[in-house]
Amino acid sequence: MTTDVGRPHLHFTTQAGWINDPLGLTFHDGRYHLFFQFVPGQTEWGPEQHWGHATSEDLLHWTEGPVALSPGDGDGGVWSGSVAVPEGQPAALFYTSVDLDDVQVGRVRVARPTDDAWTGWVKKDVVAELPADLDAVAYRDPYVFHDGACWRMLLGAGFTDGTAAALTYRSDDLEVWSYDGLLATRHRDETEPVWTGAVWECPQMVRLGDRWVLTVSVWEPFEPHYEAYAVGDLVDGRFTAESWHRLTFGPSYYAGAAYTDAAGAPGLVYWLRGIDDPAGRWASAHSVPHALRLEGGRVTAAPHPQVALARQGDASTIRDDAARVDVHSDVVLRLDDPAAHASLILGDAALALHVASGDVTATTDAGSWTMPVDGTSLRILLDGPVVEIFTAGGTMAVPIPCVGPTLEARVAGGASADVWSLR
Repeated sequence: MTTDVGRPHLHFTTQAGWINDPLGLTFHDGRYHLFFQFVPGQTEWGPEQHWGHATSEDLLHWTEGPVALSPGDGDGGVWSGSVAVPEGQPAALFYTSVDLDDVQVGRVRVARPTDDAWTGWVKKDVVAELPADLDAVAYRDPYVFHDGACWRMLLGAGFTDGTAAALTYRSDDLEVWSYDGLLATRHRDETEPVWTGAVWECPQMVRLGDRWVLTVSVWEPFEPHYEAYAVGDLVDGRFTAESWHRLTFGPSYYAGAAYTDAAGAPGLVYWLRGIDDPAGRWASAHSVPHALRLEGGRVTAAPHPQVALARQGDASTIRDDAARVDVHSDVVLRLDDPAAHASLILGDAALALHVASGDVTATTDAGSWTMPVDGTSLRILLDGPVVEIFTAGGTMAVPIPCVGPTLEARVAGGASADVWSLR
């Protein structure tokens, strides 16, 4: 864990460079392995992406290891993908290989580990490319999972007519893949109940109970937006959406990546945009892992239970008052009733949270963002320059300035806040 006050403690950042998509979070050989797309030594986006690798015993405190994959050997950039681990067999890492003269349409290559600790990987063949009869403006981000009958690979795409899509490929052995059509599509002009853009990046499939959930990162060339999802059924490689919803709010969350923890519970982890080191050593971060549940046909997210295990001592309670709190804290804001009006102000208005009419609005110097509460409880993770907010109606992440080890938290209106420091 870093002692740098201005750096997150529980939100992963690379040691030096610009980080974006989390990739292939997997429990293997007694520890968690997190891969991530990044540009070493830079603090801004660049097409010559690499795959980094870090490990953890608790999903919160990470040790960065050697770079897993770098450009070269036919790759101009090594972009997003996933990791599959068949029982009793070596892992397979699937990634997007791009040419620097056309980074929007990639191809899928596989890599295999050189050791059981996954510290080295050898690139293998290209296993999937855009079918010649599809007129796409984007094609990338392989996500591999087993649907109960065969291995499936999803590719995010968008067509020239404004249709966002997830393509599907199938395999029995993770070696030979065949194109199997369109898993799901939705046109950018469809806006109710949620707009899902012209391109789907990082499509993921998550099994919650007896339902399937398709999550997509909404992209409108050339701007990333938020995470949306559909609840439905997956039959023979075709996903039928029963309902569409928005999962994330605010300026930061993007590129959700599905994972399964050591207990078999599903979740998502995100790239957090807009988190910067004032000293210019690193930029961006990852969210803490989110645990997912399906309640009443809607997906709800909460911090993984490991976060609560990182609390130190007993909670302090604030009501109609102010107190100094650690800049690494876990806060539960409890509303007196669903219609309550309340506020939580952090620092010298670095972040103001206002609850009214069943919504919460987060305001910083950079802007304001609103999401539904759908209940009487808000969970707020404060981790240096990162704030994540969880309600039954969604999740929101915002960056804030971090200038010291503590800040003032002021609670007013019909609510009280329980606050724990995080180790």
